[in-house]
Amino acid sequence: MSGLACAVKLHEAGVPVRIFEASDGVGGRVRTDIVDGYLIDRGFQVYLDAYPETGKLLDLETLDLRTFEPGAMIFNGKRLYRLMDVFRRPGSLFAGALAPIGSLFDKLRVARLRYKVLKRSDHDIWQSKAMTTEAYLKNEGFSAKMIDSFFRSFYGGIFLEGELQTTSRMFEFTFKLFSKGSATLPAKGMSEIPKQLAARLPDDSVSLNTSVIKADAKSVELADGTRIDGSATVVATELGQAAKLVADFKPANSKWRSVTNVYFAAEDSPLNEAIIALNGSGEGLVNNVCVLSDASRAYAPEGKSLVSVSVLGFNDSPNLDSKIKEELRAWFGAQVDHWKHLRTDRIRHALPEHPASSERSPLEDSIHRKGVWICGDHSASASIEGAVISGQKVAQKILEAHA
Repeated sequence: MSGLACAVKLHEAGVPVRIFEASDGVGGRVRTDIVDGYLIDRGFQVYLDAYPETGKLLDLETLDLRTFEPGAMIFNGKRLYRLMDVFRRPGSLFAGALAPIGSLFDKLRVARLRYKVLKRSDHDIWQSKAMTTEAYLKNEGFSAKMIDSFFRSFYGGIFLEGELQTTSRMFEFTFKLFSKGSATLPAKGMSEIPKQLAARLPDDSVSLNTSVIKADAKSVELADGTRIDGSATVVATELGQAAKLVADFKPANSKWRSVTNVYFAAEDSPLNEAIIALNGSGEGLVNNVCVLSDASRAYAPEGKSLVSVSVLGFNDSPNLDSKIKEELRAWFGAQVDHWKHLRTDRIRHALPEHPASSERSPLEDSIHRKGVWICGDHSASASIEGAVISGQKVAQKILEAHA
């Protein structure tokens, strides 16, 4: 996404570009495959329609975004309870107040936090004092029960870590986006996002299945020994790979969050609405469940449902799909016994860490080493928006340098 955003900006400014992609398609971690007629995103992902810079870059109408409900179903170890954004679903106020997910005061604190972050600019958020998200929530007065039953699972799915050690800046940034807009899916899968960007480039500018083994300020060397010269070089990969390509580049933090995503085909949806279900019990493997075909029918064949289950971390235990079904029987009953396992994605490099100790923010310049520009969500915020911001900043720097 970062490399595509960079290339589109350069191309539309009249600068010729070439992209060398080692895999068989564009998009990096934002990819969708077709398995038995189902659209399988590589890990559960959503697009936040309040992303400011990505929203300017994309044609959102063409993506035909399908919206999730503003809230969640939360399993507390016994049953599922509904907890909604009462500002957009005021009819849920009474039921939400009575749900045993935190206290009434916790729910009032959510409203207070919403008011607080909506008043703050992104600049102020990213310049604020950083602490862990857990510490931030405690400072805001949230009870341990609310943090454990809601925030650890909801933001565990966003940050891919339930300990809430991600910087509070990232928490405020995403909380603001959820308050302003919605989590969505392109109707035909997440890969429609990078495909749309690639379609804005000349047909011969993207070379797939083409590995680069070395990059310097004026050229790249391909795996077959070919040298490609240019006036500037951009490396839009994860940091570990960038360190292999660029001489003497040693990134300060190249750690990753991992996730394991398991997809099932079902005759019927266990939720029957476009909403995320969270594990608020503090026990078990499952972090969240979502029926993607409830959001967009294109994700599953007619009359079928596609169930996505996320497990935090890289889980390679045997018979994981069976263990998940056994666990979810307490959530949804015996219907899970008839689910068919479609695919398990164990994604070791799912999201770059953005710890509270990190000094970087999207306000800083993108990385420049030995004349090579390095961009990606690792140098901004760990999100599609961060990738786009980083890529476009690099493009702007190149345009300024060659003006």
